[in-house]
Amino acid sequence: MAINRSVGRSAVSVADAHLARVAADGSSRHRYLNVLLEGSGTNTARDIADSVHLLCGLHGSPPSLVELAYQTAEAGLARDWLARAAEGFERERLFLVRLTSAVGPLPSTPGAAETEAAMNAQRNALEILATSERRGCALGAAAALVGDWWPIRRLLDRAAARAGVDSPAPALPDEASVVAVIEAASDTMASERALGFGGEQLLLQHRGLFDLLEARAGARSDY
Repeated sequence: MAINRSVGRSAVSVADAHLARVAADGSSRHRYLNVLLEGSGTNTARDIADSVHLLCGLHGSPPSLVELAYQTAEAGLARDWLARAAEGFERERLFLVRLTSAVGPLPSTPGAAETEAAMNAQRNALEILATSERRGCALGAAAALVGDWWPIRRLLDRAAARAGVDSPAPALPDEASVVAVIEAASDTMASERALGFGGEQLLLQHRGLFDLLEARAGARSDY
């Protein structure tokens, strides 16, 4: 995908660092996501259903992290981008909710109380990121969510195919727009640090979610 990077060296560096962070630390690098994408065993359907339910627990309730970031953003390019991203992610959220119903009930798994506590902590962490007063933090988290959603969408598409549900066309902003908004927003050292922090923390929550899913599969003696 062609990306216009005819801007200042520092801003480009921040955008490149963001893309590299998502690529290196995002969900696509988690071993268990690849197990879910490639698995074909007798327990695959149950493991995929578990992942859809927990993803819905994290991202299925309105308002989304992106919508919260949009609501508190200052007028300007970042707010405009967040408006488009929030609209696109709302479509993804509705797909996720519909898919959760289609894959069947949450698989019975030991440690339900621990799972609920972990999910509550993750939801609280996302809300804190999305409503942070540090300029750039919420945008960094939202941009990381948009970038990291692509490998997650592959999992949702696989779940939809297995459940006989049509997958809607993706509607999230593309990589070029992510680069552009980060370049525009990273105009101070403080905003650069906040953007990086927001992105790091969002990716941390996603890694934690797949760690939890892997542990749940192990607790079911399925993995």
